[in-house]
Amino acid sequence: MIDKTIVTKIEEMFKTFQVLNEEGQIVNQEAMPALSDDQLKELMRRMVYTRVLDQRSISLNRQGRLGFYAPTAGQEASQLGSQFALEKEDWILPGYRDVPQLIWHGLPLHKAFLFSRGHYVGNQMPEGVNALPPQIIIAAQIIQATGVALGLKKRGKKAVAITYTGDGGSSQGDFYEGLNFAGAYNAPAIFVVQNNQFAISTPVEKQTAAKTIAQKAIAVGFPGIQVDGMDILAVYAAVKEARDRAINGEGPTLIETITYRYGPHTMAGDDPTRYRTEELTNEWEKKDPIVRFRKFLEGKGLWSKEEEEKVIEQAKEDIKAAIKKTDETPKQKVTDLIDIMYENLPYNLKEQREEYVRKESK
Repeated sequence: MIDKTIVTKIEEMFKTFQVLNEEGQIVNQEAMPALSDDQLKELMRRMVYTRVLDQRSISLNRQGRLGFYAPTAGQEASQLGSQFALEKEDWILPGYRDVPQLIWHGLPLHKAFLFSRGHYVGNQMPEGVNALPPQIIIAAQIIQATGVALGLKKRGKKAVAITYTGDGGSSQGDFYEGLNFAGAYNAPAIFVVQNNQFAISTPVEKQTAAKTIAQKAIAVGFPGIQVDGMDILAVYAAVKEARDRAINGEGPTLIETITYRYGPHTMAGDDPTRYRTEELTNEWEKKDPIVRFRKFLEGKGLWSKEEEEKVIEQAKEDIKAAIKKTDETPKQKVTDLIDIMYENLPYNLKEQREEYVRKESK
């Protein structure tokens, strides 16, 4: 007979993992990661810097100086806490909102701007930066991450592949296929679902009947955990443990971070007031990851208003220099795209290239 209580029992196993509460107080001392004072301050520096980058990117987009842009404010703890737990040899397979992880993994800021403009140079990772360009197709990076992770395993590398999608991405077929394959082959992969409650505009309750996304890991045979995605220490601790498991041959992990994006889904016309209430946004603003971590650091005497102002000014200077370098990058031509498509051009593209050489020389 079908036991209807099994689902309930499973769901009760997935409690939200947290280290800091909304007031910046440690509520789980045993889970407190072993980070030095300098590392704690670096986490804060990165979150503040990234918030400024988000604000300036939105302004640049509105000025017509950037192209596609997906705001990140509210998700800094989820994004940066997870990246901070990685090593240089690890691979990142991001979604389109996950440019901050790429930047802190080594992608130059001007290349991030070029990606936004649709320039092919923005998709060219520098030597030594183990990452793929941001994936636009929803959840396609899940399958790719499984492949990269399996490649790392077959080569005997002590490294992992981490990938990100949103709660909407967890409804895609690629999501289930990628997780199942990773589980079957015990691949060193970390799958992060940043549950920001609404995908583009659909509430998570309408995405799935499951109470958590983390519990979906059970069906494919590996661990899952739901984490407070506004708590950077909880995110760091969860990803660090997942990485340790992976490089020790214990396979993949699914991590659901409960978070919230304060801005629209993208700057391409989305209006979040059509599907989110002001009361809900105000409630989540009280959980702001930067405010929470600031309280924690100030309580330890590790952070001040003056230090934060220095980070803000540095971010503004860096962004100004990066956008200048972006503007100075030669505009891409059709012949550029043809030249980088194949090592040996087929005859039909040779003909097209000759045609465009003539057009571009006028």
